[in-house]
Amino acid sequence: MSDDIWKRDEIESPCVKICVLHPEEGLCTGCHRSRDEIALWSRLSPEQRRAIMAELPSRATRLSRRRGGRAARLAR
Repeated sequence: MSDDIWKRDEIESPCVKICVLHPEEGLCTGCHRSRDEIALWSRLSPEQRRAIMAELPSRATRLSRRRGGRAARLAR
């Protein structure tokens, strides 16, 4: 049996299996896609997928801000 059967000529999903939506940004903290982009991924054209993939690095910077952690909770 060959693995060639399972190879597909399409853009892979950026999913890293850390599926948590950021409460304020509305983006997945793992792959940085929106809920709608995740839901529609299998139906998007290769061009639409490429456009989303090109935006993901800039979205990552929006999620990298820390919210304060323990120190912020204690300060409240």
